[in-house]
Amino acid sequence: MFLEKINKSPNVGLKYLLGFFIIALFYAIGQFPLAIALIVKSFTSGKAMPTTEAGIMKFFSPNVTLFLMLMIFVFTMLGIIIVVKYIHKLRLIDIITSREKVDWKRIFFAFVFWGLFSLCSTLIVYYTSPENFVLNFKPIPFLILVLISITMLPIQTSAEEFIFRGYLMQGFGLLAKNRWFPLIVTSALFGLMHIMNPEVEKMGPIIMVYYIGTGLFLGIITLMDDGMELSLGFHAANNIVTALLVTSEWSALQTESIFKDVSAPSVSYEILIPVVVVFPLLLIIFSKKYNWSNWKEKLTGKIVIVQQIENNQNDGSI
Repeated sequence: MFLEKINKSPNVGLKYLLGFFIIALFYAIGQFPLAIALIVKSFTSGKAMPTTEAGIMKFFSPNVTLFLMLMIFVFTMLGIIIVVKYIHKLRLIDIITSREKVDWKRIFFAFVFWGLFSLCSTLIVYYTSPENFVLNFKPIPFLILVLISITMLPIQTSAEEFIFRGYLMQGFGLLAKNRWFPLIVTSALFGLMHIMNPEVEKMGPIIMVYYIGTGLFLGIITLMDDGMELSLGFHAANNIVTALLVTSEWSALQTESIFKDVSAPSVSYEILIPVVVVFPLLLIIFSKKYNWSNWKEKLTGKIVIVQQIENNQNDGSI
């Protein structure tokens, strides 16, 4: 079982605290390229260094900004690998899935399914409210964006999944000895991670329902499927399609996308539609395809650590 793939070694609680500190440290180190680029451009251009996130977003071209922001997660991923392999003595696959190998078919299915759904829903919104969009397509910047998106956005989304649906979910499961506590806590933390996004300021706190609800959905499919392959595919598709299709002046990701949303930022109870309609439908589809059963046990049952995974990673694999 996925949550049971934990190295229950002595001082494991301290190892989780140390591991989280190391991951946070690498996240901070990942901001150095952005900081250096800001200093260099400020010095060479004679412009004052921006002090706000909005100012930073406009200081470079969108592609350069996106690249520098995503570099943070390249370092974060390195921190995750170091912590899992050398602090907890696990293979990386131990925080990904209960299967012997990563099921790439599951990742691909979730990626394609959600990518097509996001594409179709965006086009429907565009054709029903064309006045809210302007064509933003510029061939060369867009091709550069495609390259950045397909190479670096999966690193960003995977790093987030490894932390929330893998490392922290297993850690909180070890602490609570049940499944509902890590599901709820990691979903809340995933939502709170987005609280500083400009969308929250522009649209109001109700959008947090979407972020927390998304975390809950990703946690549910991870527990039900005994692995995070579906959440990895879903998350990557969500961010890549969003980056390529639509941007706005007030979104967290400002890109050289095909369209720009010029409507006034506002949100009401329609934000609940993905959480109360779309995500439940996706759960039904995934459950039918992968024959999920025993929902209560998998989402709320107890965790019994019956094995210790100790030094079984010395075969050179991750």
